[in-house]
Amino acid sequence: MAQDRHHGIRVVEINEGTRPIRTVATAVIGLVATAPNAAAGVAASRLIDFAAVNSGVTYTAADPGTDGNASRVRYVDPGTASATLAVSVSGSDITVSLATDIDSEISSTAAEIAAAVNAEVDASALVLAAEDGTGAGVVNAVGFTNLTDGEDEPFPLDTPVLLTDLLAAQGDAGSEGTLARSLDAIADQAKTLVVVVRVAEGETDEDTKSNVIGGVDASGKKTGLQALLAAEQTFGVKPRILGAPELDDADVTAALIGIAQKLRAFVYASAGDSATIEEAAMYRENFGAREAMILWPEFTGWDTATNSTRNLSAVARAMGMRAKLDNDIGWHKTLSNRPVNGVTGISRDVFWDLQDPNTDAGYLNSHEVTTLINRGGYRFWGSRTCSIDPLFAFENYTRSAQVIADTIAEAHLWAVDLPMHPSLVKDIIEGINAKFREWIRQGYLLGGSAWFDAELNTPEVLKAGKLYIDYDYTPVPPLENLMFQQRITDRYLVDFAEHVAAA
Repeated sequence: MAQDRHHGIRVVEINEGTRPIRTVATAVIGLVATAPNAAAGVAASRLIDFAAVNSGVTYTAADPGTDGNASRVRYVDPGTASATLAVSVSGSDITVSLATDIDSEISSTAAEIAAAVNAEVDASALVLAAEDGTGAGVVNAVGFTNLTDGEDEPFPLDTPVLLTDLLAAQGDAGSEGTLARSLDAIADQAKTLVVVVRVAEGETDEDTKSNVIGGVDASGKKTGLQALLAAEQTFGVKPRILGAPELDDADVTAALIGIAQKLRAFVYASAGDSATIEEAAMYRENFGAREAMILWPEFTGWDTATNSTRNLSAVARAMGMRAKLDNDIGWHKTLSNRPVNGVTGISRDVFWDLQDPNTDAGYLNSHEVTTLINRGGYRFWGSRTCSIDPLFAFENYTRSAQVIADTIAEAHLWAVDLPMHPSLVKDIIEGINAKFREWIRQGYLLGGSAWFDAELNTPEVLKAGKLYIDYDYTPVPPLENLMFQQRITDRYLVDFAEHVAAA
């Protein structure tokens, strides 16, 4: 308890009032891809030598890009007589406890140490040890020595990597697999953050699919697209635009949707191997999630890797376009009817007419498949998700719900465990309403408000440390179906004679 008796002045801080709410980052892409010939890492190495005996051991990271490049090695004098040579590992640290003779003098040689390190399973997983020099004299105790001059693998398998410069990253992505093409497609549309998870190409398509879907290995590491779940704890950003361009059959898309629901993200996926509009429509029936949009067919364009025109992933360009729209306009604008960069054609014939619903494009849109058109540039045409719930029929309805939920929740960490006075509740409500007013003025929402429900927040509920704050909102609907009503009339001829006379 603070001392009551005081002769002087004291200042007590009272930190009450509303807190500003910052909208969560939305233009963060989560990309799963293959890159068999991506750039390799450079193994770190270090020589621990003793000039007096012309002998030492060179340690080289066993697998550059993993913990090997961060390894440290030390030699420890056990300080006892007749100790045996022993090697132990803690994380990336290797400790060599040196052997001693009956007089407690160190007796280990470089050759013996190299052999012992290579024989220890955990140590040999980190480094390869090799005797260096011609002497056979004993070594001395040495403190931790870091391996140096290594470069981590830019895209280690099953590991999230955050990219801020997509053009530079393409140089490390190699020419094979889907990674380089996907990065190029995204970079054509927008400058944005991309979390990449590279997976291995299997000997068969089925093996590759299993690698893409991933899981959790024996060490607890998330693999494949599951690794996207680790991105926020690693980099402080949450992927909200997900896709696996050229790898997303029905099984992969289903797995991506599960990840999207955990991250409050949105999935763009192709209609698989569908060859016709009917097949594409039937393919879409595999999914019922509001977090997914199905695209058909693909774009075409020039591929510099093969010096030829080839199919280019619509999914990769949708992901880039989504990020561009989030940055330039906002998450309330759907993907539809914006020119796409870097493409010169469409892989299948799609009949489209702006005024006729009975077209290929109209059929696909009526079955919640977003298609591609060419009018003033190549464009996505369609705004529908895979949900059968009209509340989330449109892409921007789902993303509005996701962004609002995460923004409101993440902005109130400060309030958890504070004393629940009425003033605290008022501050929370006013802060949310201030954010709604901001979103409404910016055009992201048509309306929204928060309030305290006294009937729900009973004394028993409040006594249990619970508080319910209600809020509602109205998203901005896209103008999907613009109808003009044209009439022919003769009423403008009624005063024709008078106009002639006046002239």
